Amino acid sequence: GFMTQDELKKFESLHSDFNKYWIPCVWFTNLAAQARRDGRIRDDVALRLLMDELNLYRAKCSMLFHYDWISIPLVYTQVVTIAVYSFFAFCLIGRQFLEPLEPGQEGDLDMYIPLSTLLQFFFYAGWLKV
Repeated sequence: GFMTQDELKKFESLHSDFNKYWIPCVWFTNLAAQARRDGRIRDDVALRLLMDELNLYRAKCSMLFHYDWISIPLVYTQVVTIAVYSFFAFCLIGRQFLEPLEPGQEGDLDMYIPLSTLLQFFFYAGWLKV
């Protein structure tokens, strides 16, 4: 619903090996220049403001395209995976408490299910998978 049928045909007829996000930007620029010539945009300052906003939008689309184009090296994902799992293992051991019954007596390990640690692990592992 954002394009007319003619615009969609023109958009699909253009062959590009990469993303074609810039085509509507070119169309917008041409339409804005035509509107200035026709007097629908009153002065050059208004046209300049429109073009500045379009350039900000185009720059953000370009940055998004670059993030999609460049992949994260495998080493980084392996380091993060090792860090998450080792953090969880240390938390399981480190968050257990010794509770001696009387002073001078040896205490037993507090063997309960650490719900907060499990939730924390599930969140970290979920973020890792994303």
